[in-house]
Amino acid sequence: MRVVLAEDLFLLRDGLVRLLQAHGFEIAAAVESGPELTRALAELDPDVAVVDVRLPPTHTDEGLQCALAARRARPGLPVLVLSQHVEQLYARELLADGTGGVGYLLKDRVFDAAQFTDAVRRVAAGGTAMDPQVIQQLLSRRAAGAGPLSRLTPREREVLELMAQGRTNAAIAGRLVVTERAVAKHTANIFAKLGLEVSDDDNRRVLAVLAFLDRDR
Repeated sequence: MRVVLAEDLFLLRDGLVRLLQAHGFEIAAAVESGPELTRALAELDPDVAVVDVRLPPTHTDEGLQCALAARRARPGLPVLVLSQHVEQLYARELLADGTGGVGYLLKDRVFDAAQFTDAVRRVAAGGTAMDPQVIQQLLSRRAAGAGPLSRLTPREREVLELMAQGRTNAAIAGRLVVTERAVAKHTANIFAKLGLEVSDDDNRRVLAVLAFLDRDR
């Protein structure tokens, strides 16, 4: 699996390169600036891009804007964003086309190599890898005032958060210490209350939930 990595801090970039290589990834390019990232994504056709939000020369949202431009040129290009903060605008832009292959992780909440490499593989396969804090903020934004989310029970909201993170019914059941049958019942209720089409495909249902969370009020 070929990765283009963009991170401006040398020690972190070098560490990520070594980590990914140790887990069987091929580093097609490891760059430190927006212009370098744009060229790498256009010329190397990677399987996935792992991108820091803030890159030179602007140190604002250069990394994400380069990745979004590459996704417009190549729809569905898998992009995993790394950030120091939850910034809803960035998450919303990533989710806007609804094609999957997107992730948003907070750097200080990646606790082990397996968690990170699993996220890279999941995004490369067209799935999602969203940090729980990103999901919680999107939920909070949507939950303000009366609306479909206000009709969910506390347990259904827990299931919704885990579902939006990309977890399967089995994983949700294990996390909440309930049966898969109970989780299936909760997810059916959630989709009914949100007016979404039920799907057994994990990625499709995650995208449906994220699309709902991204709707303007």
